Amino acid sequence: MDKVNFLHEALIFLRSSPQSTAIDFFTNEIDHKEVKKTLQNLFYDRQDLLLPELNEPQVVRHYTKLSQKNFSIDTTSYPLGSCTMKYNPKINEWAARLPGLCSLHPLMPIEILQPALKICYEMQNWLSEIGGFIQTSLAPSAGAHGEFAGLAMIAKALKDRKEHRTKIMVPTSAHGTNPATAAFFGWEVLSVEINNDGRANLSQIESLMDDKCAGIMITNPNTLGIFESDLAKISHIIHNKGGYVYGDGANLNALLGICRPGDCGVDVMHFNLHKTFTTPHGGGGPGCGAIGASEKLYKYLPTPLIKQTNNFYEVIDNDKDSIGRIRSFFSNFGLLIRAWTYLQSLGPDGLKQVSQKAVLNANYIRHCLKDHYYLPFKSDCLHEVVLSDKWQQEHGVSALDISKRLIDYGIHPPTMYFPLIVKGALMIEPTETESLFDLDHLINAFIRVAQECKESPELVKSAPHTTALSRIDEVKAVRELRLSY
Repeated sequence: MDKVNFLHEALIFLRSSPQSTAIDFFTNEIDHKEVKKTLQNLFYDRQDLLLPELNEPQVVRHYTKLSQKNFSIDTTSYPLGSCTMKYNPKINEWAARLPGLCSLHPLMPIEILQPALKICYEMQNWLSEIGGFIQTSLAPSAGAHGEFAGLAMIAKALKDRKEHRTKIMVPTSAHGTNPATAAFFGWEVLSVEINNDGRANLSQIESLMDDKCAGIMITNPNTLGIFESDLAKISHIIHNKGGYVYGDGANLNALLGICRPGDCGVDVMHFNLHKTFTTPHGGGGPGCGAIGASEKLYKYLPTPLIKQTNNFYEVIDNDKDSIGRIRSFFSNFGLLIRAWTYLQSLGPDGLKQVSQKAVLNANYIRHCLKDHYYLPFKSDCLHEVVLSDKWQQEHGVSALDISKRLIDYGIHPPTMYFPLIVKGALMIEPTETESLFDLDHLINAFIRVAQECKESPELVKSAPHTTALSRIDEVKAVRELRLSY
C-alpha cells in the first residue's frame, strides 16, 4: 500500500497524538486528576488506558468513515436469499423507543405492565391468524430457537403417548438448521430427495414414514423459492402414521394473507419476526421468534403465554403440559414492539400486498437474469430465485468471484453456495421493499458482471477493486482470528 493510501486507511491508534482531546474535561469545576483516576479505576486501575488521543475533528471523521464503510439495508439493496433482508420502517424504531415501553422492567407489578401485555396478547392472536394456528407463543429468540421449541413439543407429545420414535424426515431443500436441530434431539435424519421440479419427493416420504418416524421438518416455500404444492398430501401421510409436521417459517414472506401453513396440516411452525415482520437482524442478532401450534400440539407451547380475562391481561407460566420456559422474561420485547407496529400499520390487506410484491419482484429478477445465469429449476419461484454459476464456470469464474465483483457495483452479494443441492448457487431474495429503480440497478449489475465473465474474466476473478482490501485469505482469517489491536 502506498503512503497516501496508508495514511488514509491508518488505524485510529496510529493517528493518536499525545495530549490531544476531543472534549475539554479540565475546566475549573472538574479536577483533572480525579477524572483520570476514575477512568483508571474503570479500566482495572491500568496506568495506560490504551486509548488513542485525538481531537474532535479526528473523532468525528473516524466514526463518519466507519459509517460509510458499513453495508446495510439503509444504504443499498441487500439481496441475501433466505434471509429476507427487508427495509425496517423507522416508525417501528419510534414506537420501540417510547418511554412508556422502553423503560419497563419485566419484574414490575402486573398492573403496570398491562399495556405491554396487551401488545404481547395481540401479537399472539395476530400470528395465530396469519399462520392458521390455535395458539402462538412469543418465547423463542430466533428461528433455530423456534425449531428447538417445536421439536421439544413433538418429543413431549410422543412421550405422553408413550411412543419412542427415533427418526425424522428432512427434505434436502429444507432450511439449513433443520438437520442440526433434529440431531440435537438424538433423532436420525432421513434425507428426502427433491424431484426435477424442485419439490419434495412425495413417494419417498410415503415409503419412509413408519411408526419409528416422528414426522417431517419442511420449509415452504423451500430454499429454492418453490412452493411445496403437495404439502397437504404430505401432512396427510404423516398424520396417518401418527407423526407430526414441523413447518420452518423462514420463508413466510411469500405467503402472508395468501396461504396459512396450519390450513395445510402443519402442526407447529416458527415465525421469524426478524425477517418477515421487519425487526432488525444481521450480524448475529438480536433475533426474535414466535411459534404457533395446531390443536394437536398447542398445549405444549413454551411459556409465558398471555391470557385476557375481563380486560385484564395475565401471564400464564405454570401450565403442566407446556415444555416450560426456554428463555428469560418476555423474549426480546423491543423487537416485539417493532413487529406489532409493522402489523398495525399494514393491516390484513397491506400484509397480503407485501407477499404479492415480494413474489413479483423475485419473478421479475428471475425473468431478467434467466438468459445470463443458469436456472437449475424451471418451476415458478415465489419470494426468491436460485441461479448458478454453471455458465460462468466455462470461463473459469465462480460464484464467489461474481459476488466479489458485485461489490464494485454497490450491490451486496447474494447468498452463495446455498442451498447445497445447487452447485455454485447464487440465491437472490429482493423482498417487497425494493423499488423498480433499485431492482433494475441490481439486475443491470448482474448482467454487466455476466458479460465481464466472458470478456474480461481476470477482472472479475481479481475483484473487488473499490474496497480498502481486495482478496483476503479467508481460510487464514478463520483459522487465525485476531479481533484485537
